[in-house]
Parts: sequence; structure tokens; C-alpha cells
Amino acid sequence: MVPPVAVSPLIKTARWSALFLGMLYGKQRLEYLKPIAEKERKTEEAEKKAREEQERIYKELSEANSDTILK
Repeated sequence: MVPPVAVSPLIKTARWSALFLGMLYGKQRLEYLKPIAEKERKTEEAEKKAREEQERIYKELSEANSDTILK
């Protein structure tokens, strides 16, 4: 087995800097996207309620139309 090679302090510093910068970027990006996702979630919830109400009305109407003497 080959012994490990000594890594330059410049490379180590660059790696750690890239790691921390990536963490900062991720945090900022999350804070930017959070309100957008919340707005989308609320919109989808409202659409789902409207869709369920329409389905309920449709079901009631079809049941009312199916109640005939010809059964």
C-alpha cells in the first residue's frame, strides 16, 4: 500500500472554503425558495378543495339523475 501524499495547505484551505461557501449558498437559496413553495402549497390546497367540491356536486347530480322508475 502506498503512503498518503501530503496535501498542500492551499488546497486544504480552498476545499474548506468551497465547503463553507456551498453551505452559505444553500442556506440563502432555501430562504429564497421557502416563501415560493408555501405560496404554491396554498394554491394547490385551494384548487384541491374546489376540485373536491365539484366532484361532490357532480356525484350528487348523477345520483339524483339515476333515481328513476326504470331501475
